[in-house]
Amino acid sequence: MIGGAMTPEVSPRRAKAVLVALSLAAFAFITTELLPVGLLTHMALDLDRSRSEVGLLVSGYAVVVVLASVPLTRLTQRIPRRHLLGGTMLLFAAANATAALASTYTVLAGSRLATALAQALFWSVATATVTGPFPVAVRGRVVALFATGAALAPVLGVPLGTWLGQQAGWRAAFAVLAGVGVVIAAAVLVFLPGYPPAAGGAARGTAPDGRRFTLLLVATALGIGGFMTLQTYLTPFLLDVSGFADAVLAPLLFAAGAAGVVGTLAVARTLDTRPTASLLTPLSIGTASLFGLYALGALQPGTVAFVAGIGLAYATFGSAVQSRMLQLAPGSTDIASAGVSTAFNAGIAGGSLLGGVLLASSGARPLALVGGLLTLLALTLLALDAWRGPTRPVRSDDRSSAASRPGTPDRDGNAVSR
Repeated sequence: MIGGAMTPEVSPRRAKAVLVALSLAAFAFITTELLPVGLLTHMALDLDRSRSEVGLLVSGYAVVVVLASVPLTRLTQRIPRRHLLGGTMLLFAAANATAALASTYTVLAGSRLATALAQALFWSVATATVTGPFPVAVRGRVVALFATGAALAPVLGVPLGTWLGQQAGWRAAFAVLAGVGVVIAAAVLVFLPGYPPAAGGAARGTAPDGRRFTLLLVATALGIGGFMTLQTYLTPFLLDVSGFADAVLAPLLFAAGAAGVVGTLAVARTLDTRPTASLLTPLSIGTASLFGLYALGALQPGTVAFVAGIGLAYATFGSAVQSRMLQLAPGSTDIASAGVSTAFNAGIAGGSLLGGVLLASSGARPLALVGGLLTLLALTLLALDAWRGPTRPVRSDDRSSAASRPGTPDRDGNAVSR
């Protein structure tokens, strides 16, 4: 066996139920994180705050996730995942209910802090939890299916929440999310097995490599930072550089989100058999699209294709990173996943900050160039690492033991037990 202590038997039907529940949880978390963007003007007017102050509810959220992921994961390492994730979803529900009832900006900010803490913990443990009951050979596919929930959030969750907030008030959108959180918490408590964290099938990496895992974190922060340098300010780019009308923006953003869903589903076919290619391909597509926007962003037909390419690359790269983490994690995959979450959100915050500085000083067009240079750097690091050779063989026999007979890596770096 590979990847941790012996896993208690879990029926395929129950494993699939856990996958659905946690994918819905990912959908709910990303929807909640981004919802203030769609309801910004309504919330600012109701709370008598500026738009920039409401915008801080999104950027501050990412900063909390960066700071809290690893410490919270270490503090909760011994708690059975059924209790931990069930409690996390109940905290999510309570925080959104508080947001719906918030009478002041301070109370709303406090509720967002609580939700961000819940999200930090969720993303640190969910990937290993959802893949643990499945065989090693299909875990990449499971990661992609799990990530589909997050990819659908900008396409369905945020637009639906925005529409509801416009029709019934922004508080109604958060109230619905609170109800969704209660339902998901109940599903997690019913379906998720209650064995100790160390007994999870994905509690340890299948081909642990500390150096390569560290490089993966660096490439993740650079790559996501590159994407977010442009994506955070994609609307000004489309208006100022490409010359699109306001009415066209929503369909364009929807197309980018839909491309991300398509990419996430497509990469499910390659994550288990071609993990390195699954990382390099989306970065290549994203880099080409960013440079293409810089060079040809004034041509509207090409811009549509490049924006879709960026949306596809961003979502697909995120799935590939999570899957690769399950292989390279040098110790606990929960701690490794917390590190990935930290790198991911550092890229989001850093890219957004860099894009804001560039937009104010140089306008929208250079955003695509600088973003492309960052994703190119991430692509170069991962390509050079792949050129050095496959991941070293994993040593495995007993999941709880650190040494046993070696596995055999396939040609793309997967460790295969004999």
